[in-house]
Amino acid sequence: MLRFILGFIGAVFSVVLLISFFGNVSTYLTSPPPPSAEEEFHLHPKPLHLASDGLLGKFDQQQLQRGFQVYKEVCSACHSLNQVAFHDLEGLGYNEAEIKAIANQWQTEVPTVNPETGEASTRKALTSDKFPSPYANETAARAANNNALPPDLSLMTKARHGGAAYVHSILTGYRNQAGYKNEKGVELLKEFPTAKTPNGLHFNPYFANLNLAMPPPLTSEGQVVYAPGNPKPTVDQMATDVSAFLVWTAEPKLAKRHAAGLWAVLFLLVATVLGYFAYRNIWYGEKAVVRPTGALDPKNQVKARSAKRKAGIDG
Repeated sequence: MLRFILGFIGAVFSVVLLISFFGNVSTYLTSPPPPSAEEEFHLHPKPLHLASDGLLGKFDQQQLQRGFQVYKEVCSACHSLNQVAFHDLEGLGYNEAEIKAIANQWQTEVPTVNPETGEASTRKALTSDKFPSPYANETAARAANNNALPPDLSLMTKARHGGAAYVHSILTGYRNQAGYKNEKGVELLKEFPTAKTPNGLHFNPYFANLNLAMPPPLTSEGQVVYAPGNPKPTVDQMATDVSAFLVWTAEPKLAKRHAAGLWAVLFLLVATVLGYFAYRNIWYGEKAVVRPTGALDPKNQVKARSAKRKAGIDG
């Protein structure tokens, strides 16, 4: 009786779930939810081609140095690189003296404690230090950025779908919302009057919810002055260079990993060819011979029959 009652309750529960499921599906198909502004106007990152792309990609050191310059003069005012140390800049082609000068002249000093008084203090950065945050703590960062917390950029190209292309699109994607139309020619504020960007935010269709707390960091050509012999510092060029630099901060050993992978593939190819020729030379002409063992061995079969006769067992 108890099993019947439990089975009946389970059946009722299953029927209710099925009715709910099919009811929701029917409602969705007959009355689908209206599209949101984010669904209609959010753009995927624009393609970005860097020297580090592909299986054989490697970094362009000159571009990385330009990207570091953009980070130092523009991005470091708000964003940290807490996974990167000053001595890592050796991978960008800087020598020891240049790295020491960069660390010593960095605009933000490293937090420390005065050993004599025990009070909080700061000091000049050393080459062994990580890049210090421009803010004392999260509260100070939010207070300076309209309650938005600027993310650390060390692993940004790994943490965002699209990687470097996402960073480049965000930096170059700021638009005037008034009159903005999507690829279908639909005007945003006419289709979604309530989607107007709030005060303190900035319209950027490459950001997930279209409104970004960060104001446009790259606003004009020549905002960062490159050394002679480098490309013209347009907004697009500066965004490309800093995106390449952030690929390096996220994976500084990328070129070595690509080289190791290439050698591993070549080794496996050579080993496969040598193994095939060894097989052809030694085993190809040999035929497989099946030797009966155990119960199939004729001697064992004779012994088995003899034992059965002695025991009076037929067969």
